[in-house]
Amino acid sequence: MLFLLRKIRRKLLSQNKISSYLFYAIGEIILVVVGILIAISIDNWNHKNNETAQEQIILRQLQAEYAENLKQLEEKMYMRNQMLEAANRILSYIDNPSGVHRDSLIFDIGMVIRDPTFDPIQNDLIASGNIRLIRNDTLRKILSNWTSDVYQVQEIELEWQKIRSEFINPFTIEIGIQRDIADIIWKDGYTPVEALDQNISIVNKVGPSKKAPSTREILQNRELEGIAALTITYSQIGNIQSQALRDRILLINNYISQDLD
Repeated sequence: MLFLLRKIRRKLLSQNKISSYLFYAIGEIILVVVGILIAISIDNWNHKNNETAQEQIILRQLQAEYAENLKQLEEKMYMRNQMLEAANRILSYIDNPSGVHRDSLIFDIGMVIRDPTFDPIQNDLIASGNIRLIRNDTLRKILSNWTSDVYQVQEIELEWQKIRSEFINPFTIEIGIQRDIADIIWKDGYTPVEALDQNISIVNKVGPSKKAPSTREILQNRELEGIAALTITYSQIGNIQSQALRDRILLINNYISQDLD
């Protein structure tokens, strides 16, 4: 092609056809420009296709991650619901102490000292700059705010952990019911909600304490009432925040499903 163009150029110059040569030169320039534009278009097309392929990989990875995050979050919400039910029963025992079964009371106290903490899978979309590959503006914004949204839940969990470690656990040790709690929970086999393998049921014959307080003594302890009330408050707030986060995850998964090929 270049050889042919040079040949035409030499022929026009040798024939002293200036006007024809100018016309030819302009045509050659246009041809070069068109070639450059085509090359740029092909390069842009390849680049766009490459980014689209990368986006699909990221979306599939996010889909799997947020499915796991949703599963874990719902487990924590379920744990808090169990804590709420146990705390409400404890208050009913305190208000109506007659006929309260001691094992039921001990079991419910064991339920309220649990520690549901949400620890989601964290991706590096922001740090790596790959967030730019997400073309859906709404999805990109939600993903950018994810860390902040998670913190709203974890903030409540951290406050609960402090209450649990500074007040609730010391209360069960001081009143002398920790061994009874362990005995009630593990003697017939128990699988925690947060256990990785839900098919394993652990049995441990701890045995009841011979120094433990009576049902009446436990129910008359004023700290127990406060513990039950705090459990209700923090579990309720934790689940309110968790429900909002759950809605975010469902929205994220919905947008991802729409954008996946």
